[in-house]
Formats: sequence, C-alpha cells, structure tokens
Amino acid sequence: MIPWVLLACALPCAADPLLAAFTRRDSQKGAPQLVCSLPGPQGPPGPPGAPGPSGTVGRMGFPGKDGQDGQDGDRGDSGEEGPPGRTGNRGKQGPKGKAGAIGLAGPRGPKGVSGTPGKHGTPGKKGPKGKKGEPGLPGPCSCGSGRPKSAFSVAVTKSYPRERLPIKFDKILMNEGGHYNSSSGKFICGVPGIYYFTYDITLANKHLAIGLVHNGQYRIRTFDANTGNHDVASGSTILALKQGDEVWLQIFYSEQNGLFYDPYWTDSLFTGFLIYADQDNPNEL
Repeated sequence: MIPWVLLACALPCAADPLLAAFTRRDSQKGAPQLVCSLPGPQGPPGPPGAPGPSGTVGRMGFPGKDGQDGQDGDRGDSGEEGPPGRTGNRGKQGPKGKAGAIGLAGPRGPKGVSGTPGKHGTPGKKGPKGKKGEPGLPGPCSCGSGRPKSAFSVAVTKSYPRERLPIKFDKILMNEGGHYNSSSGKFICGVPGIYYFTYDITLANKHLAIGLVHNGQYRIRTFDANTGNHDVASGSTILALKQGDEVWLQIFYSEQNGLFYDPYWTDSLFTGFLIYADQDNPNEL
C-alpha cells in the first residue's frame, strides 16, 4: 500500500520539468498554467496589513459591582470660624438643681417696725439681798408749801433773731408754774406780785441792741458794740405785774441783732422769778 502512495507522489514531481516547458510556452499564449509541486516550508510572516475601519459601537454593558471602600484620607486643616448663628428658641425649663452653698451674709437691713409686745414671762426667783445703799439727799421742805410759785430760766438755740419781735427762748431750763410760753417767747403773769427779771446775751459779729418789754413798752434797753471778739450784754430790773401781764425780750434797732448761739461753749439766757405775791391774793396760783 505504501509503495503506491510514494509512486503517486513521485509521478507528479517527475512530470514537473515537462509541464514547466509547456507552461512557459503556453503562458506566452495566455493559456492556463498547471503546476505540480510539494508544499515547501512555511515562510516568515508578512507585514501587518492596514487597520480596518472601526466597527459600530456595541450596546452598553451591565453596571459592574461596587468596589471596596478606600482607606480614609489624612485629616484636613481646620477651617476659619464661621459667623455666629441666630439665637435659638428658648428651651424648656430644666429640673430644679441642688441647693448651693450658703452665701455670705448681706448688709444689715433697716430697722423694722416694732412688733406687738409679748406676754409677760413668769416671775423669776427672788435674788439675794443687796448691800445697804448710801444715805439719800434730804427731802423737799414742806414749809411754805401753800405759797404761790412762779419762776423760769430759758435759753436760745438760734443766732441773730429778727428785729422788733419777741425772741423765742426755746430751751427750757426751768419753768416753775408753767407761766413762760416757749412758742411765743413771752412770760405771762399767773401770780400778781413783784418779779425780778434778768438776761445775759452773748454777741458776735454784730452790734446788739436789746430791750426788756412789758405789755408792749420798753422797760430797759442795753446796747453793746461788736469789738471783733465775743462779748456778753446783760441787764436786770424789778417789775410789779398783774394777772395776764406779758414780759419778753426783743431787738429794738435794725441790723443790731448780734445775739450769738454756739451749742458747744456759749448760751444766752432770760430769767425771771416771783419775789413775793400781792397781799390781796396771797394764795393765788
């Protein structure tokens, strides 16, 4: 079987020279050529051909699956502070907190209104007997207690009184019988009789022209000039007074009211007292 195959292959090869002659001849005449040969070894690849035209765009594929999350990046720089936002609505009141520590005592407040007196407490135990005291002053004399009394001694509390008006000696040192009226500055006779009146007036910065007046009539007048220092003007007299008579002191010349008062070292006094009562009314008060 094999020899026949080899023979079939050899015959075409032997006939190649003969056929080649006819082929050259016939090729000149345009006749078809017949070639009979065994395949040779594979030649080298040829150069790439020119690119073909682009094909049409295919249909969009299905979305792919999500990839894995990447790692966190580095922290960025802090941005600039933004403008403050609008004030929000007031929230609900929170629960009451715990009591804080006791604060310092505040300033003392003003004195309040006095309350109603409380009930008397139960009497305490009797204390021990004290030491014997010193002898007291002698008691008042009862002799002549039925005789009428009238006496006063008063002082001023203001300087430079008004002219031609009764000077108000409003500081009462004594007012036996209550016959001196501090509101008017006048002594009003309550016991008819003989009276003694005197005054000692401190003056400063001005002259002093002062007089003792009985029922609107000057009984004595004194004048003391200001020498630049403090001085004292004085005067005294005895008057017979009837029931309701009035006696007072007043300045009798304009701008001569140098009466001076100082609560720390000087006073101006007006004094009067009953020497004896009238015999017609020895017991009149």
